[in-house]
Amino acid sequence: MVAFRQIIRAPFILALFAMPFGDVSRAEGSIRLYIFDCGEGRAADMSRWTPGLNAGTPLEVVDNCYLIRHPKGNLIWDTGVPDAVANSPEGFGGANGAPLWKRSKTVAAQLAELGLNPSDISHIAVSHTHPDHIGNVELFPQALLLVQEAEYEWKNPLGAPRFKPEHPVKKLAGDYDVFGDGSVVIISTPGHTPGHQSLLVNLPSTGALILSGDAVHFKDNWDNRRVPGPNFNKEQTIASMQRIADLMAQYKAQLWINHDKPQSAALKHSPQYYE
Repeated sequence: MVAFRQIIRAPFILALFAMPFGDVSRAEGSIRLYIFDCGEGRAADMSRWTPGLNAGTPLEVVDNCYLIRHPKGNLIWDTGVPDAVANSPEGFGGANGAPLWKRSKTVAAQLAELGLNPSDISHIAVSHTHPDHIGNVELFPQALLLVQEAEYEWKNPLGAPRFKPEHPVKKLAGDYDVFGDGSVVIISTPGHTPGHQSLLVNLPSTGALILSGDAVHFKDNWDNRRVPGPNFNKEQTIASMQRIADLMAQYKAQLWINHDKPQSAALKHSPQYYE
């Protein structure tokens, strides 16, 4: 299976997954996860994500970002659509059937509500490099960018790099334990894009969570293992969904689907938090 081949290629991950996962994070101190509102979107045709189904049905989506406060640093997972969209009535995106995004809050403002500045963020990691996930990467020019090498080297449609070359970066080749204690682990889940990744987070009270990125876009697609038409690789997408399912079973983890509006509405958003 894809999951086990990836783990074998990274021996430290084998050791990590053999640990008493929750106990490790408790030993490291307090960990909190905040959900930031990073965009609200509307697409005119849901069939973009459900090939052969729902033609002409509009789709309402959200775009979440996440702040993880850890004793060893602060991590932002995904950065949403650009903060400037909050001042743009016409919105952002909408080409070729993609959602038209709008914003009511900026990442900077949501950090300020918690008494933080962008300079307080030590790490940023993005699930992938589509514009609704990397819109504020340069709000954190000092933060170490954690991204799969396959994603980093993937040129945009105009042939340009997806990140500023001067931004500090750690290019990954598979799974990565961010703080070295098993509490925040990047999981390689390619398919939506060449170097897509998801995030496995273990919180002392809440338990294990998997942040999907765009490995899956909403619950119905997850339940039916549907692959959106624009995805980079269908077979990798299906294998990555299975890997996520295996990890959910292994750690009794919740799956938080980034763009699923009903699920997001049922969760606590910043300044409330999970721990």
